[in-house]
Amino acid sequence: MYAIIGATGHVGGATARELLAAGAPVRVVVRDEVNGQDWKTRGAEVAVADLADQEALSAAFAGCRGVFAMLPTSPTTTDAEQRRLADTLAAAVADRVAAAAAAGEPVTHVVMLSSVGADLADGTGPVRWLHHLEDRLRATGTVLTAIRSSHFQEKVEDVLGAAIDAGIYPVFGDVADMPTPLIATRDVGAVAAQSLLAPPSASEVVDLDGPHYTERQVAEKLGALLGTELRVVTIPRLGWISALTDAGLPAPLAAEIAELHLAGERGLLRPRGDRTRRCTTEIDQTLRDLVPSQ
Repeated sequence: MYAIIGATGHVGGATARELLAAGAPVRVVVRDEVNGQDWKTRGAEVAVADLADQEALSAAFAGCRGVFAMLPTSPTTTDAEQRRLADTLAAAVADRVAAAAAAGEPVTHVVMLSSVGADLADGTGPVRWLHHLEDRLRATGTVLTAIRSSHFQEKVEDVLGAAIDAGIYPVFGDVADMPTPLIATRDVGAVAAQSLLAPPSASEVVDLDGPHYTERQVAEKLGALLGTELRVVTIPRLGWISALTDAGLPAPLAAEIAELHLAGERGLLRPRGDRTRRCTTEIDQTLRDLVPSQ
């Protein structure tokens, strides 16, 4: 049995679908049973647990040989809250590791959705919480596969409204012509599922690489699908927080996201794992899935 956190999101959902397609038993962990109804029809078990509830999480992980873990971020999240969630999640994994040892079962394998930059303890905005979770999970005695991805292709969702309503494509930075890897979440889910089905003998960090695009190229591709030419608008550093708060983010989270962008500009978000997996989905396919039918 494989327990999947975040099955209602992009990566967790892709991971669960890949496992089910492979004929593996899946238990999705959701906060509300209503969110699990669709997974029941797909053949998955459903466990209801809040990530802040160690007892419920431990019950959800019971009997599982593998767990897919991630740390969700809400608009009102705080540093203390994110660290508590990470600690609770790790404590539930520790419970499962202890139970497996007592039963003479193999060490439970955890595949965690992490990010480039998670090797650093601070200076990376919200990525530092993933650093904290990686550390806490390693301390449980589990075999941990930390999958560190770069930007997701689906980040285009964040600017889709501006593109459709105002014909603009905002870019946080002074330039829009720097190629960076963009990874499709379907590919991340495929790597996570493969890792769960064939766990390594020891903990490892897997960096993901994929097709490289500039922000201007993405804007051109998105504009072509929308049937219009999008105007690329670069936002200088001093305007990042105000742009994010104007878009509806609370000021504390806007500051975190701004620090993440700054870390990218400073070159802190680099692959530093044990090995690299290449992802192949081109952004054209992802954009076709995201853009509403015209």
